[in-house]
Amino acid sequence: MSENLFAKHKSTLDGALAAIHSRDYFSPWSENPSPRAYGETAPADGEAAFKAHLNKPFELEMPGISGRTGGEVSPYGIDLNVQYPTVDMDKLLPAMEETRKAWRDQGVEGRTGICLEILDRLNKRSFEIAHAVMHTSGQGFMMAFQAGGPHAQDRGLEAVAYGYETMASVPSQATWTKPQGKHDPLVMEKKFTTCGRGVGLVIGCSTFPTWNTYPGLFASLVTGNPVVVKAHPAAVLPAAISVQVAQEVLKEQGLPPHIVSLFVDADPAKPETMELAQRPEVKLIDFTGNTAFGDWLEQNCSQAQVYTEKAGANTIVIDSTDDFKGMVRNLAFTLSLYSGQMCTTTQDIFVPKDGIETDQGHKSFDEVAEAIATGVTKFLSDPDRAAMVLGAIQSEATAQRIEDSKGLGTVVRDSEKLTHPQFENARVRSPLIMTIDAEKEDVWGQELFGPISFIIRTDSRDHSIELARNVVKKHGAITMGCYSSDEAQIEKIEEAALDACVALSTNLTGGVFVNQSAAFSDFHATGGNPAANACLSDYAFVANRFRFVQSRRHPK
Repeated sequence: MSENLFAKHKSTLDGALAAIHSRDYFSPWSENPSPRAYGETAPADGEAAFKAHLNKPFELEMPGISGRTGGEVSPYGIDLNVQYPTVDMDKLLPAMEETRKAWRDQGVEGRTGICLEILDRLNKRSFEIAHAVMHTSGQGFMMAFQAGGPHAQDRGLEAVAYGYETMASVPSQATWTKPQGKHDPLVMEKKFTTCGRGVGLVIGCSTFPTWNTYPGLFASLVTGNPVVVKAHPAAVLPAAISVQVAQEVLKEQGLPPHIVSLFVDADPAKPETMELAQRPEVKLIDFTGNTAFGDWLEQNCSQAQVYTEKAGANTIVIDSTDDFKGMVRNLAFTLSLYSGQMCTTTQDIFVPKDGIETDQGHKSFDEVAEAIATGVTKFLSDPDRAAMVLGAIQSEATAQRIEDSKGLGTVVRDSEKLTHPQFENARVRSPLIMTIDAEKEDVWGQELFGPISFIIRTDSRDHSIELARNVVKKHGAITMGCYSSDEAQIEKIEEAALDACVALSTNLTGGVFVNQSAAFSDFHATGGNPAANACLSDYAFVANRFRFVQSRRHPK
């Protein structure tokens, strides 16, 4: 049956394999939440499916279920009150360990086919997942649909493609023949089996509960590892739906559904993540979140291969521009999107104290800062657009961080509390933008998560580049951007980005933004600076999740 699934989705896999080599645009799923793409009733059905989860127990099949818990509150002001099963890890993890043989024996194509079927079914539930992502993360609906649905599914498919190609690089059987001159050759029949490392643990985050979960989930799953998803207490529902879909497919294939399981803290005030991460059964860990816990995982989970995406200070160097309006327009969207709650959002913008040259003539430092601040204000002047782009602040701690940061620099654009046109209790804040002197690196060098940005007054154009290079090497970053009409300066900035091992975007003035990342083409993080020790996705992300184990014998 699983071989049929492989054949069913072979064209999708072939498209993904071609894309990771060409690095051109590819997606088998529409990012447009249109009835024409998903069916006339899909939007209404998806919303109804989401609402059907509220105030009810959520059903999953796992050994060791011990009770129920749930306390998610939407950043839009709605109590979800979904009750999830809690599980005794002393029963769940040994049971998951026992599934490894059945999952291994599916073979490369079998596991790949099942993963592709799971992704296909997740896509069909994209509207339901979008509402779940929106009301746990605070993303606006359009972003929740795209980033939480097809874009997340693309990242999962990307991991499957890398995993399949890496495993399929070695044949499952081979005949080895060594000539012996006048004597008969030595002949051996050999089998090569891909074996997973053990149980994979994916630790979910609150801001992107599917986009940051699917790469690790599918990379571990396709390479032969059962996976337990440890959901963030504030964003369980999207993870629970994803696990439910996986369990349905596994069960239909005659496999234990708990090959993919969900772990939820019985008491969110007493998280069990550390204990779970150090379990001997857990051999793979994927984590997205704060630096302190990422560092702890790397330092204290020696039994596992740990993949982390942590905090950093993303940078943009403004050297000069031949499209000042386009630059400001692009930056306004970049700083506003999802209220800066993205690991790719720019925090530090470096501008020389003597200003920059533009197509509108020379602009002083203050004029550049004022233009960026005014651009954000104009962009958010339409309440409906502001609500769609900003979304809501996921955590009260982030909202408080905005207030606490206002004295760190000179405010050129204050953050405002906005009223959402649909949800009166939504926690909505506009971006806070400050200017600050370069020597105050202790302030702008640390990540301040949320819609908080600094425009940093540097001594010169080259000083800007050096500061950007150094902050990335010291504190890490997922993205770096630059604006320059001088090719010599662009070469210097590119060299700085290569030295700091960070992705660079140059002169973005149109519909592409530094904080967006396209599956199959853009490598999300590099694993080469302190912000992350892994890349989503590349061969290194999958290759150490399994082993080739051989057996050999003389032919009969």
